[in-house]
Amino acid sequence: MRELFTARWGGTVSVSRGVAHDTTALPGFVARRHGRRAGVATYRVDGRECELVTLDSVRQGVGVGSALVDAVVRAARAAGACRLWLVTTNDNVRALRFYQRYGFDLVALHRDAADQSRLLKPTIPALGLDDIPIRHELELELPLS
Repeated sequence: MRELFTARWGGTVSVSRGVAHDTTALPGFVARRHGRRAGVATYRVDGRECELVTLDSVRQGVGVGSALVDAVVRAARAAGACRLWLVTTNDNVRALRFYQRYGFDLVALHRDAADQSRLLKPTIPALGLDDIPIRHELELELPLS
């Protein structure tokens, strides 16, 4: 996991809503496909809420991401959570499409939150996917009840 997070996300720290998370210390799931690691998801339960902290699929379009979210949903429900939520950045349109198709709803825009996140994780680049400036955090949720 450490290698995957470092290669794809610039380190093992993930920042959401002004909180830095050590992704290697969180509970999570690893997906395997044909005997190889195909993806990973980490999460954090806090009372009646569960945050999907990371979701990373090495190969997209084959159901790995959905299977990992399914596993987190089951774990969140088992822990008594009634809401699963996550944060992604404004440049990550592929993730936005995936999450909305899964059933997540966009519930908040945290304007210019990336600047605050960079104070905790300076490796967050200024430009993201498709050379879109990374500026905002978008919060999505999936009711679990």
